[in-house]
Amino acid sequence: MTEPYRVLVADDTPANRRLLAAVFKTEGFEVTLAEDGRQALAAALAAPPHVAVLDVNMPNMDGLETLEKLKAQLPIVPVIMLTAHGDIPTAVEAIRRGAYDFLTRPINNDKLVVTVRRAIERQELMGEVQTLRQRLTDSSLARLMGPSAHVRRVIQQVEQVATSLLTVLIQGETGTGKELVARAIHQSSERRAKPFIAIDCGAIPENLLESELFGYEKGAFSGADRRKEGHFQIAGGGTLFLDEIGNLTPATQAKLLRVLQERIVYPLGATKPVPLDVRVIAATNESLDDTIAAGKFRQDLYFRLAEFGIRLPPLRERRDDIRPLAMRFQEEAAVELRRSVAGIDDAAIALMEQHAWPGNVRELRNVIRQAVLQAESPTIQPADVERLLGKGAARAAPMGMATVPVPAGASLKDIAEAAADAAEKQAILETLRITKGNKSQAARQLKVDFKTLHAKMKRFGIQRGTTEPPEEEDGE
Repeated sequence: MTEPYRVLVADDTPANRRLLAAVFKTEGFEVTLAEDGRQALAAALAAPPHVAVLDVNMPNMDGLETLEKLKAQLPIVPVIMLTAHGDIPTAVEAIRRGAYDFLTRPINNDKLVVTVRRAIERQELMGEVQTLRQRLTDSSLARLMGPSAHVRRVIQQVEQVATSLLTVLIQGETGTGKELVARAIHQSSERRAKPFIAIDCGAIPENLLESELFGYEKGAFSGADRRKEGHFQIAGGGTLFLDEIGNLTPATQAKLLRVLQERIVYPLGATKPVPLDVRVIAATNESLDDTIAAGKFRQDLYFRLAEFGIRLPPLRERRDDIRPLAMRFQEEAAVELRRSVAGIDDAAIALMEQHAWPGNVRELRNVIRQAVLQAESPTIQPADVERLLGKGAARAAPMGMATVPVPAGASLKDIAEAAADAAEKQAILETLRITKGNKSQAARQLKVDFKTLHAKMKRFGIQRGTTEPPEEEDGE
């Protein structure tokens, strides 16, 4: 007999708990009840449920805080939030923090059961994909990133720094796998049983970033109707990954430097410091040397973050990784998308090995997923790849073509970096030509964010021609 699915229900009203328990038990679920957020979190950690149903308004720890801590500890568990009728802002905030869905009271029991079943189905599908990933990668960073000598060097660095207390700065272009390496460091460290919390410093509005990082006390500012822990506190005992660190404002940089030096944090509105036990790993897709020279990033903070540095090479510098990565992405996508695509034609692989991949591994994965979805034959064909890569945009120069002047006495590293810069510049120029100077459209085609494209154009001295049409920024 199949073991019943487990549902965790947290609601501070006894009548609501009894009603929800009766609904789920009638459908054959095993139900665990909690009176507040603290009980719910403890119950989930003791026996992880297949799905959690949380009321927003609860004593001791409200639904949103419970959601945040539950997702930090058990990210695979889908969470459904129950909100008051018409409380759309709370519902939106719940989704932003990782909720699977939300339902407003009064609850439609049939809709609730359908939502729970769909959440469980999604969890099981993701579990299948994760199982396949584990089988394919064999828990090895080499399997995740590729077998090239460049990747072996990165693995050596991860092994060197993982068991230390050093802060780590990972530098690499968008899509090279910075978070993947950060997670590998965490999983190889003594902190692996504690949370790994990732925050994208470029995705959070400037006026909210400080409160997200350091938390705040009730009444600290207008709208602060409850106390909220920041990501530094949530990651207690574990690892905090700060992606796109170059986007921090000068004020936040100063506060972060103090946190790293003193190992304490002052939440907004707090009068007493909160001691910290957290390892910080930072990452950036831009040259912090240039940012420091421009006076936009503190040099003392850079030295604090870069106690140990790791550079991730772009995919165009490690073409030996393209075939194994493409084959792995194809297998994963076939399972996830439920498509009977069994492989990739060698000619299609050859096309991919000649592409410049400005979006790196992330772009490669996206291309393979789309090819699997659109393929009309049992294997991915060259035409499938050609259509997705575009008509020559961002294509690498043919092997052996002398495109970069080599200064006398230049090292192999200098030559490789100059070639990479030349390839990037040519890819940007060609894409801007195709998009008629529309930088937003070019950024989307190159699979990078607008800020990254703008920074690279400035670095390479690329400007729009005066004969081009007015540029549309599409709100970016």
